[in-house]
Amino acid sequence: MFTTPLVIATVVAATIGAVIGFLTSRRATRQIIARLRDELADKVWQLTHDPLTGLHNRSGLRAIHTAIAASEHRQIVTVLIDLDLFKQVNDAYGHDAGDDLLKATAARIARLAALYSGHAARLAGDEFAVIAPLDAPRLAHMALLFTSVIAESVEVRTDDGPTLVTVTASLGIAVTASADLLEGVALHHADLAMYHAKQQGGNQHVLYRAGMTMPTRPPRRGPRLRDQRRTPNGGEA
Repeated sequence: MFTTPLVIATVVAATIGAVIGFLTSRRATRQIIARLRDELADKVWQLTHDPLTGLHNRSGLRAIHTAIAASEHRQIVTVLIDLDLFKQVNDAYGHDAGDDLLKATAARIARLAALYSGHAARLAGDEFAVIAPLDAPRLAHMALLFTSVIAESVEVRTDDGPTLVTVTASLGIAVTASADLLEGVALHHADLAMYHAKQQGGNQHVLYRAGMTMPTRPPRRGPRLRDQRRTPNGGEA
């Protein structure tokens, strides 16, 4: 069959076009897959993290507990942290100040949790949780460190400008077997212990003991934040 240069050129051009189209299609497919992968990762992050603080939420904490339980054959420590005067921050200075306090506290808790190979979560409002493999010799030190660091002053936004506020925290600590449920056992025990810390005045930790029940007396309330308000330079407002 006689083939002219024009025919050859046409065939070559068509072949090149097909190859380019194929490569373009593959590139577009890869881009679509990459975009879908990123969108899926974002959705998973949103489902397992708190949008304000960036910490894990309850679902994320549940997944981490499951992973720890599957890989660890020892006990797990669960710390439930509740800020003692958070409502007063919102009442006195507004929600922006409350958000500033939550974000600063979350960063501190996450940093401390990492020191003990643990993970931090914000469960709701001003309630946080930490789970970590049990290191019994350092358990008391861990609790004291959390209590003291959380009680350090935080600068928050107010209508009158930046203001330093200081809040304390009540910690409930539970030590459970890796096979125990997070919410049915670990968080429940830590919650009972935390309310005992509240009932005793806050700014302290209580370790769950077998048979512990909810305290009968309501937690004592501390002084109003407006009565102890300070500005960043250390003066009274």
